[in-house]
Amino acid sequence: MGNDVEIKRWTAKRKLELVKEIIKGTTTTKDTARAYDLAQAEVERWVDDALSGMENALRVNPKNVTEQYEKKIEDLHAAYGEAMLQVKLLKKLSRHLDLDDE
Repeated sequence: MGNDVEIKRWTAKRKLELVKEIIKGTTTTKDTARAYDLAQAEVERWVDDALSGMENALRVNPKNVTEQYEKKIEDLHAAYGEAMLQVKLLKKLSRHLDLDDE
């Protein structure tokens, strides 16, 4: 390969742009594969993954997602509080043990 060959990474954003064009009917998986020197099966897998992701996104009730995140945050706050109490207890215990050694 020469130095003038541009190597591009297929990020999720770039894949999405191609998949949207395919879904809109602007291009086909075959044409996309040929234009970007990709395997047609790979491009078809991107389309399948995108469609699967859209299906899953449409199944989820946003209110349930919000409630799930709020519950996780609440659980994390509780765990953090418990950890902080343990740290304070250990510091206090350490100070007492250091005083007893003197």
